[in-house]
Amino acid sequence: MSRTRFKDRVEAGQILAGKLSRYAERDDVVVLGLPRGGVPVAAEIAQALRVPLDVLIVRKLGVPGWEELAMGAIASGGVRVINELVVRAEGIPSETIDEVAARESKELRRREMGYRGHAGAPEISGKTVILVDDGIATGSTIKAAVQALRQQGPSKVIIAVPAAAPDSRATLEPMVDEFIALITPADFRAVGQWYENFPQTPDDEVTRLLAQARQP
Repeated sequence: MSRTRFKDRVEAGQILAGKLSRYAERDDVVVLGLPRGGVPVAAEIAQALRVPLDVLIVRKLGVPGWEELAMGAIASGGVRVINELVVRAEGIPSETIDEVAARESKELRRREMGYRGHAGAPEISGKTVILVDDGIATGSTIKAAVQALRQQGPSKVIIAVPAAAPDSRATLEPMVDEFIALITPADFRAVGQWYENFPQTPDDEVTRLLAQARQP
């Protein structure tokens, strides 16, 4: 691909949709966007392929006092993934994990209610899941999302993003059935640098796109 930047998330989603045309109009395919920035990209893909759109909400479980270090994650559908290496290395007791998970679960439910009007998760067992974000820098969130999805028995997991850091791509690609990134620049520093327009996606935009996708 000759381009180096995308106009915005909408354009990026439209281009990605062209790479996924073989999944169009299939009743076993669902597109899941990672809120918030991944949802406008995912909405364009779902609309072009004429398949359902939903969100997969993931909350990182940060080590207390060192929140940037993830000891695990929770996701829609009551899924919990624990990083046993971090837990053992830091000597984190199960009570601490439960406390952090309970706090993050409240925020996860709040977002589910705000986005969908109900708590819960899309039905993905036996389906092909196209997991979408607006870009991948460190990859920690989408890695947790993939691990959460695998616990729910999809037939296939595809990551589709406009831009990804090469190191993150190398880590994530073996974890999924297909990895599609339009660009993987060597000088990747932040997702926003690969967009001309990269405003924050507000919650009401996510809600609007989900409601629009549910209309016939």
